[in-house]
Amino acid sequence: MVETDFANTTHPRQNMDRNRTKLSRFVTSSLQISFSGGTIRTGREILLQAFNWESHKHDWWRNLEKKVPDIAKSGFTCAWLPPASQSLSPEGYLPQDLYSLNSKYGSEGLLIDLLQRLKNHKIRAMADIVINHRVGTTQGHGGMYSRFDGLPLPWDEHAVTSCSGGLKRLSHASLLQGNQSTGDNFSGVPNIDHIQPFVRRDVTEWLTWLHTKVGFKDFRFDFARGYAAKYVKEYIERVEPVFCVGEYWDSCNYENGRLAYNQDSHRQRIIDWIDGTGKLATAFDFTTKGILQEAVKGELWRLRDAQGKPPGVVGMWPSRAVTFLDNHDTGSTQGEFVSYMGGYEFGIRNHTWWLIGPSLKISSWRYQCSSVTNGYAYILTHPGTPTVFYDHFFDWGASIHDQIVKLIDIRKHQDIHSRSLVKILEARPNLYSAIIGENVTMKIGGDSWGPAGREWKLATSGDRYAVWTKGN
Repeated sequence: MVETDFANTTHPRQNMDRNRTKLSRFVTSSLQISFSGGTIRTGREILLQAFNWESHKHDWWRNLEKKVPDIAKSGFTCAWLPPASQSLSPEGYLPQDLYSLNSKYGSEGLLIDLLQRLKNHKIRAMADIVINHRVGTTQGHGGMYSRFDGLPLPWDEHAVTSCSGGLKRLSHASLLQGNQSTGDNFSGVPNIDHIQPFVRRDVTEWLTWLHTKVGFKDFRFDFARGYAAKYVKEYIERVEPVFCVGEYWDSCNYENGRLAYNQDSHRQRIIDWIDGTGKLATAFDFTTKGILQEAVKGELWRLRDAQGKPPGVVGMWPSRAVTFLDNHDTGSTQGEFVSYMGGYEFGIRNHTWWLIGPSLKISSWRYQCSSVTNGYAYILTHPGTPTVFYDHFFDWGASIHDQIVKLIDIRKHQDIHSRSLVKILEARPNLYSAIIGENVTMKIGGDSWGPAGREWKLATSGDRYAVWTKGN
């Protein structure tokens, strides 16, 4: 456990109110649930990202509650929900009042109903944790909205970094520029200073509240590049969520405008972040996403690295790799204008919030639509922890939905898990094939291929993919 001086630290401006806003009558003791963590140790998680960028427009908590039986029947173990706290932006990624669960996705009561339904169907809810930045209610030093007057966590400039108007107070009461960020700056909004002990104390209390009182058992750390991984380690150690994943997203390696074959340095940066969390968190495998979405365009040779292994994080540290094809940032409809505050207009570009003009179009990093089933045939048969995107599962028609369910069923019945061994058999422009474990083999690509031996039986197939199994 990381030792800190939380108990003896007070806010430099005022005595913080320790009597936090409590959940209303909707929360009952029946929502509490404990997990042994067995599925984490054995690597048998299957995640559903249960929202997209437009979900806040569609009475989301109520809409999602209706889909819980299908989510459970399909084999998902965890549903990643959008940020649940009140936010300046409707999508939830510009949080203000962390303790308010009334958001554009729905009321606190509807959220609690959804969490209860998920619990009843043995699906853990994953909270989207946005603690790199927070938008204040009042302008502070440098004109930034870095004062949080009137909120349950009434921070001021002492809680934000120097790059966003932060200050720190010395013993003789003079003011200096605040601490520098321990990660990348998220432009345009106040970045939270995790160096400050009172900030870490407050964040820990809020995460504990989400975990033990609200009912979120898993955490997803948004914009994990923005603050040091050691703080994620500290929060995980103190709160003890069941499963954690970080979004450490930076650019892949390119040569002359094309994706480079060698992405070792890219995946190493993700692995370094995981190491920094004390190996307590997993991370989204952006390396595999970047490679796979190019590989399915007739470059399947990309799916074998120079050592003969999968080329993403999943090839180096599969138990910590969370694989996916698209998410709310890459595969959704991130719009032009996002939010107004105090005369400012906020937009998102390259995963960074900016003060912008009247409109801004977003260029996405989208997976090729015609190859989505190929992609799921890959990540659902391979090691790592696979994630299915809401749009693909619920919005792209019954055929794709049912193909994904079949692939999940094969994964479960053949006991493919995050540490399963992979032997790559072919990796050429229009054919990739591999054996996973001992009882599953698969191929994607337009070239004809099948495994040798009569013991292999075709388990499922679709457009340019097939999976075979043997045994029971």
